[in-house]
Amino acid sequence: MPEYPEMEHYRLMLAQRISGQPIVKVAVTREKSINVPVETFEAELVGRTVWFVERRGKMLLFHLDNGKRLLLHLMLGGLIRYESNIPNDDGTMPERSDRSVQVTIGFPLGDLCFSGLRLGYLHLLSVKEASAKLADLGPEPFDKWLTLPKFIERFKGKRGSLKTAFVEQRVIAGIGNCYADEIAFVAGVKPSARISEIESDTWERIYNAMHSTLERAVGYGGYMELPLTNNDTVTGGYNEHCFVYDRGGEPCLNCGTPITQEELNSRKVFYCSNCQKDR
Repeated sequence: MPEYPEMEHYRLMLAQRISGQPIVKVAVTREKSINVPVETFEAELVGRTVWFVERRGKMLLFHLDNGKRLLLHLMLGGLIRYESNIPNDDGTMPERSDRSVQVTIGFPLGDLCFSGLRLGYLHLLSVKEASAKLADLGPEPFDKWLTLPKFIERFKGKRGSLKTAFVEQRVIAGIGNCYADEIAFVAGVKPSARISEIESDTWERIYNAMHSTLERAVGYGGYMELPLTNNDTVTGGYNEHCFVYDRGGEPCLNCGTPITQEELNSRKVFYCSNCQKDR
């Protein structure tokens, strides 16, 4: 499932392509992907302009010029693709993806296509409805008010492991399986470390590791190799730069010890038994 870096990377790329652009067409082939009748969805969107694209946690919010929002959650298996309508240098049209598209939102220069939304969705919401939908999310990792003391406070009273708390979106929004493990590695603590036993200096390392890891991952385009466009060579680049995630049995990049792969509360977890400690 896409996490903070993947969705932030998509947000940055989409902002360049559709911010300030009018919606010229809408097509829906799977009604379950949206939350209103198809006719209403089309009528509400065609002619509207996307002012800007916001990310909240693992979701994207498309702000429309009439004050309404399109809320996208890709969940597990959801895909987003921007298909350009601009001819190639040789006059031919760019090749289109052969994926079955469930929702298409067309702009003058290209189409925004959504597929694989079996669990995910694209909902048209009012400001109030969008706020209610996002009300249970915790703060963003880079919120200015999320100082180290306030960060530690978010975990206070949690009885489980560091990873279990990290992937809970009410604690910190946007972090999931991959980056919980990556952050723990950079901080030098095991993902399975008990919240109640983590020492104060370790919390500072975790806080700093959260910022450095997410910034690094965004710079590499996230770990999921799902390009947004035909010429997108950045998306998924972090997959080749993961420290521990999905590297079970491979040597640790720091010490050479084979990366351990285990299960924690039915989730895969990856760590270095030499570089990472219990507290």
